[in-house]
Amino acid sequence: MTTPARKRRTWSAFGDIRRVPSEYEVMTHETNWTLRDGRKVPFEQNPSSPANLWFLTYREGSPLKVEDWNAFRDPDQTTYRTYVSLQHDEETKVDGLLAQYADAGADAALAPDWVAVLGRLFAPSRFPLHGAQQVQAYIGHIAPSSYITNAAAFATGDLLRRVTRTAYRTRELQLAHPASGIGERERQIWEGDAAWQGVRKAVETALIAYDWGEAFTAMNLVLLPTLDDMLLTQFGTVARASGDELAWLLSDLLAADARRRDRWSTALGAFALAQRPGNVDVLRKWVDRWSARADEAVAALAPVLAAAPQGAPTADAVLASAQAARGRVLDAVGLGAQAPSVAAG
Repeated sequence: MTTPARKRRTWSAFGDIRRVPSEYEVMTHETNWTLRDGRKVPFEQNPSSPANLWFLTYREGSPLKVEDWNAFRDPDQTTYRTYVSLQHDEETKVDGLLAQYADAGADAALAPDWVAVLGRLFAPSRFPLHGAQQVQAYIGHIAPSSYITNAAAFATGDLLRRVTRTAYRTRELQLAHPASGIGERERQIWEGDAAWQGVRKAVETALIAYDWGEAFTAMNLVLLPTLDDMLLTQFGTVARASGDELAWLLSDLLAADARRRDRWSTALGAFALAQRPGNVDVLRKWVDRWSARADEAVAALAPVLAAAPQGAPTADAVLASAQAARGRVLDAVGLGAQAPSVAAG
């Protein structure tokens, strides 16, 4: 008597994986309809339509290539459900923090010299953060895999959160120090203050880095790791030394979002190198180009942080720390130590 063959359970979208896909994989796999199997062009339009030509040029035509981008996995395996749950808890912490310090009247007790730093460094930062948010959204929109699209979408939400909290704190500081100019001069500072023009140039140039791989490299591997070290990590340390515990604590909470972005971004960069060694030359070219811009930006803005009344590092130390932070990200990718670029004077 012949024993009937055992019926195999399969998950056709994943191939013969011989296991049950995780919740993360089920909720993420092949959810980008512009990448469906058998397609000739991303959109159901004339192949020469502007939308199709855009994606064919800046996604399919990117020099950053691997055999199967769907093999990438976010180390945190973040889904919409887990992201909303995580950020609900984090926003509850921030709300409690803001209420506690508002009730204590902490803003009114800040030293005038530190308020001046907040007005020139912290409050205007919502402009570059919004620019970074736009680039992050573009990366997600044009990415070659839904695993990348979803990770970038959550990073976009993180940056929106940071913009919103920066704006909220700007209003609180304006109410506490109405003569400081906070809440009134941020756009003028962003567009005209020489200290911000390197950051402005870098972010606005990233907005026209249309190749998805270059946009990802520019923003996630270079600009944000460099700028976050100054605008989150170093700023928080100086804020604490200057008596602004709220700014220190808020920076620390928001830095968790940046670390999560760094984890999936370095994992994606390392994946690209492991899948196709030739990608190292592609990434190095972009890293070198954008590192020079990042260092120019930090070098121009560093003296503003260095002018803080207490615990301020030198401008050179601010730049060195930001370069080291970027170096750690690039090391995690597998690109090795990068020689610091020479910032424009």
